[in-house]
Amino acid sequence: MSELTNNNQEYGADQIQILEGLEAVRKRPGMYIGSTSARGLHHLVYEIVDNAVDEALAGYCKNIEVTIEKDNSITVEDDGRGIPVGMNHKAGVSALEVVFTVLHAGGKFGGGGYKVSGGLHGVGASVVNALSAWLTVEVYHDGKVYMQSYKRGKADGPVAAVRDCDPQLHGTKVHFLPDAEIFEETVYDYNTLKQRLRETAFLTKGLCITLKDTREDSLHNHKFHYAGGIKEFVEYLNRGKEPLYPEVIYCEGNRDGVYVEVAMQHNDSFNDSTFSFVNNIITPEGGTHLAGFRNALTKTFNSYAREAKILKDSDAALTGDDIREGLTAIISIKIEEPQFEGQTKQKLGNSEARGAVDSVVTEQLTYFLEQNPDVAKNICEKSLLAQRAREAARKARDLTRRKTALEGTALPGKLADCSDKNPKNCEIFIVEGDSAGGSAKTARSRATQAILPLRGKILNVEKARLDRIYDNAEIKAMITAFGTGIHEDFDISKLRYNKIIIMTDADVDGAHIATLMLTFLYRFMPELIKQGHVYLATPPLYKIEKNKNVWYAYSDEELNNILVEIGRDQNNKIQRYKGLGEMDAEQLWETTMDPEHRILKQVMMDDESSSEIDVTFTTLMGDKVEPRREFIEENAKYVQNLDI
Repeated sequence: MSELTNNNQEYGADQIQILEGLEAVRKRPGMYIGSTSARGLHHLVYEIVDNAVDEALAGYCKNIEVTIEKDNSITVEDDGRGIPVGMNHKAGVSALEVVFTVLHAGGKFGGGGYKVSGGLHGVGASVVNALSAWLTVEVYHDGKVYMQSYKRGKADGPVAAVRDCDPQLHGTKVHFLPDAEIFEETVYDYNTLKQRLRETAFLTKGLCITLKDTREDSLHNHKFHYAGGIKEFVEYLNRGKEPLYPEVIYCEGNRDGVYVEVAMQHNDSFNDSTFSFVNNIITPEGGTHLAGFRNALTKTFNSYAREAKILKDSDAALTGDDIREGLTAIISIKIEEPQFEGQTKQKLGNSEARGAVDSVVTEQLTYFLEQNPDVAKNICEKSLLAQRAREAARKARDLTRRKTALEGTALPGKLADCSDKNPKNCEIFIVEGDSAGGSAKTARSRATQAILPLRGKILNVEKARLDRIYDNAEIKAMITAFGTGIHEDFDISKLRYNKIIIMTDADVDGAHIATLMLTFLYRFMPELIKQGHVYLATPPLYKIEKNKNVWYAYSDEELNNILVEIGRDQNNKIQRYKGLGEMDAEQLWETTMDPEHRILKQVMMDDESSSEIDVTFTTLMGDKVEPRREFIEENAKYVQNLDI
């Protein structure tokens, strides 16, 4: 046994801490809401909204209103039954106070309050209370308004009836201000809330959710109400694409206590956009419900294609990938006791969910295909085209593998690799153009920085099948350089660089090239983005010289600040960079590549908004012009730099 080196630090029974009430939440907020960044800040709203949605799922709530107040506090009001205000005899205080001050208290633990629920393991309201500077809750019940206020999780006094109200009025109103001592950021982003609340409304058929922003600089107000539920969700996701057939296929049923809803529609794209949910919670890694859906889809279409003689006896069966090419689908199940793999609710583990989804989809999809032979034929023919393209892509991939085996290290000829072979130390710059690539190769730190110049604009993968992607020289160069493979061959453990840095000109063309590259990474290597390996370099917009001194400005605001500091006079020489190629190697290193001074923007991807990310890429990079025009009109006011 080794000796203790610090004898002044005692460790005895009295050193074991007991955190009272909600102190544990304030001490370790990340354990309860993931982080204290903007993501955690917005999560507070979702927790209170999810409680109201649980009332809607139980059939008691029709309207939820969320308001961002002028001081960045949040009000969430619903017309559900209202949180019970009577005495909880076990706790000795009102049930309302228990819900907001005791962890793991609520109607979601088998006590008959809710059959199905989302929320954060039943601790949502108390966690929001603990992480708020103040919180006030009002309950409308039996002609009375009951109220209680809290400061940093502690009640100011008991629950009290403060006024009379219409006996028909019922529901709960929660008003809270996130604690600036806890959160790094306390300003709510309207668009972030809008995306989440829209998705929630899609998943809860008939529920009306209103979002208002009363801050002075904003006039935002949206109402989300979808009588068609997830059928309208599929139509929304497909709005930037051309549907293969007009009707959204909808399957609904109850099996073994699992309520199943599936909506799907093929379009003219080549991507599979399938999203799965359990009790309104997205499951980014899928699980048993997704497996059941995929099995039913593959089995049913192959069976139909054989019977209809679209597939001959000698033909190979269609794979799941073939059938799901260009498919947009939502799988939403409600289950009483969801079992998730891991702590983050990323993947469903209930075995009964697989059988339930498989059974409902097989039965109802078979019926739909028999009733709609033209639609069935269209889907089968698209799947056959996908099968041929996939076979061509496989041959191209196998050819690449054989070349690698024969030639040893078949890295792209244009790649200037780094000498360090430990991926954790290495980064690769994907550079626009040979000219900038030449400067970057001269400027770089050869030990840890690799340079891959790309010629022109890469293929827009949003409009291309897999065989064309494997045939594109620039994309092949990136795939080979990264080392991970793509699609079903993707293996992040083979990544050769810890940072993939997209370095393009600070103009419209550069932004377009960066978007094309991000589209490729999102569609074929999304894990690189999810695990934080993708970055955007930030080259300067201006170089300012005065009396042999040099400054660089990365924005117009920074330029103005520098000019105010050094004085605006005729000795100032200001150069507006139009591209990376205008910088010599030394300037490129100083401003954009030197780890000590550069500005890198990490590309982040939030699983909770994955459906909205999918819509954005389709809008920006798809064939339809109208959604893109609407996007530009809606976001034009946020443009900061525009080449004229």
